[in-house]
Amino acid sequence: MKLWEKGIPTDKKIDLFTVGNDRELDLVLAKYDVLGSIAHAKMLHKINLLTAEETANLVSELEAILEEIEKGNFTIEDSFEDVHSKVEYLLTEKLGDTGKKIHTARSRNDQVLTDVHLFLKAELSEIKLQTKELFTELITLSKKHQNVMIPGYTHFQVAMPSSFGMWFSAYAEILIDDVTQLNAALQIVDQNPLGSAAGYGSSFPIDRTFTTELLGFKTLKYNSVAAQMSRGKSEKATAFAMASLASTLSKFSMDICLYLSQNFNFISLPSHLTTGSSIMPHKKNPDVFELIRAKCNKIQALPYELTLLTNNLPSGYHRDFQLLKESLFPAIQSLKSCLEIFHFAIKDISVNENILKDSKYDYLFTVDSLNELVTAGTPFRDAYKIVAEQIENKTFQSPKATKHTHEGSINNLCLKEIVLKMERELGLESLNLPGY
Repeated sequence: MKLWEKGIPTDKKIDLFTVGNDRELDLVLAKYDVLGSIAHAKMLHKINLLTAEETANLVSELEAILEEIEKGNFTIEDSFEDVHSKVEYLLTEKLGDTGKKIHTARSRNDQVLTDVHLFLKAELSEIKLQTKELFTELITLSKKHQNVMIPGYTHFQVAMPSSFGMWFSAYAEILIDDVTQLNAALQIVDQNPLGSAAGYGSSFPIDRTFTTELLGFKTLKYNSVAAQMSRGKSEKATAFAMASLASTLSKFSMDICLYLSQNFNFISLPSHLTTGSSIMPHKKNPDVFELIRAKCNKIQALPYELTLLTNNLPSGYHRDFQLLKESLFPAIQSLKSCLEIFHFAIKDISVNENILKDSKYDYLFTVDSLNELVTAGTPFRDAYKIVAEQIENKTFQSPKATKHTHEGSINNLCLKEIVLKMERELGLESLNLPGY
């Protein structure tokens, strides 16, 4: 069944090519298509295009379909082009002419727009929740290990002292930036496009403010053409926010892979979180974090793929938009799985508390020694030369201790302030973290 069918059959090759894997992808939109249809039916009754009885029957049948979707029993057979045609078929099968009225004053264009906006709104909210959970775990780890020192690096060379507290809380604070981008994407998708029809509105006296309130959108996408042009823009905004978060997870995973290696030996993971080798009995490979790194790097390519798909398209609907789902929907599930497994694995990390006993890290403290000379009255450039000469002559004595007091330094991590930042970004009064 095709909603646009006029009795003239389409060549099977054309049908297969144009439908693609839309049936499979539309299963994730089915819930939102039904919710949009319920709101639309109620609006049609409000403007007297449906009777009270017709509306009640449509809503009842739509709620029954929704129940089947939530049970996992809903399917889109090959005889249907997409979720919209399957839902309308079910309504018509049950209600006859009443079912045929559900498409009044709308198009598949604003149907799929509404479905996608509702879907992205829900998925972005879920990703935010998972990010919040990872954030709280990192703050907990930061506080637990705040006094355990590690070397910091620049150019892959030993540079200055750092700490596990600084490392964990650095990634925690960067997650706040990622939430900011998720919020921006949410603001873009939280606009109701329903009622824009094929992109140019309708001659029916529809009430778009009514459906906006019923569907829980924050606002309306007023201009019908602007609503249509949000196709692609919403997906790209979501993709860029996802790429930002993926970048954080990828970099963090790279750190973990390095720090787990025997050459660093900064951290360790229990055996149940690592994999082995088919020929080397000693191996404990960080496959989980290597895969997170790879999956997240793949997600970082997504915004550019979507940009190329939609670049230079004029206003109005184009079938190119169908391919947005093919890339975006699996990427969302991939990012959520990465967040879930990252949080699961990071909880069991163990840190090496004796890293700096190795003499190769003595030079971590040259800047601290230099600064002590400056504090005692030696000009900075002279102090720099004094310490440089000590290093050259192998007479440098490492203090192996830090007295950093400024905000965000090793000895003043400002964890409470970081927690407050995240609470503000999430719009929460409290994250319920003990001690914060």
